Amino acid sequence: MLKKILGLCLLILGLLFCVLITPDKTIEELTTKYSNEVSQFVEIEGMNVHYRIEGNGFPLLLLHGTGSSLHTWDEWMELLMDSFQIVRLDLPAYGLTGPFINGDYSHGHYLSFLDEFVKEVGIDSFHIAGNSFGGGLAFSYAGEHSDKVAKIILIDPAGIDNDSEPPAVFTLAQNPFLSQILKAVTPKSFIRKNLEEVYADDSKISDDLITRYHDFAIRKGNRQAFIDRVNQPRESIQHYLSSLEEPTLIQWGEEDKWTPFKNAEIMHDLIPNSKLISYPNVGHLPMEETPDQSAKDAMLFLLEESFQ
Repeated sequence: MLKKILGLCLLILGLLFCVLITPDKTIEELTTKYSNEVSQFVEIEGMNVHYRIEGNGFPLLLLHGTGSSLHTWDEWMELLMDSFQIVRLDLPAYGLTGPFINGDYSHGHYLSFLDEFVKEVGIDSFHIAGNSFGGGLAFSYAGEHSDKVAKIILIDPAGIDNDSEPPAVFTLAQNPFLSQILKAVTPKSFIRKNLEEVYADDSKISDDLITRYHDFAIRKGNRQAFIDRVNQPRESIQHYLSSLEEPTLIQWGEEDKWTPFKNAEIMHDLIPNSKLISYPNVGHLPMEETPDQSAKDAMLFLLEESFQ
């Protein structure tokens, strides 16, 4: 009788799991939905890398964070394109670009990929801005290629070595059992919860925003790519900060739960030529949550000839 009960419970759990499984979205359907007349694709390492170049002026390269895409910069693009040539892309593992073919998500591989990308699209001198994971990538790229980078903007960037608790979704992805569930079951409610962690004002989380993040999360290959990247051996990149020569603007949401505001002062102290602007009642994504003010601050910083 006990075996029968156990078997029935396992059957029910199996059926429930099957019902909850979230199927992948194909690249074809997502390309139709999320590319436009400005979208371009360039082949790098066997990937069709999705990018857009808009506007006029000195190039500004924008790098999104974990789980995001080039669409995170939509409002910045509209506000800055009259003054700068805006270059943005879906980084490998995210957006329409999708996974690295060889499964190597080391920081060094991202840096070499990014250098190949800027060569392919023909920009050899530019400003660089990044949020979260993209922020860490931005300052480490500048540290490796100071001859190419004019100014740096870091928006709630990753890269400070301390004991801050990782976001819950990272902890799930690092668990061998739970990561397999995460790879198969990704409801929109899960995406909403993550957005509520990175936004301070939940009223700004629209259904369209949830749908976009959800669609890219379940793009074929992206869930496994996220798990693979999170499970890479931890690499310290903090050493780049003290060697940066470029003027650097640090923008930080004071209510950030993913990269806490205490990291902002640490980073400000480490970067020799830096300025810190904080945003009250804003979380991890100031370029989404307060686009007008954060873009205005970015423009003033990029256009001023002297920097103190």
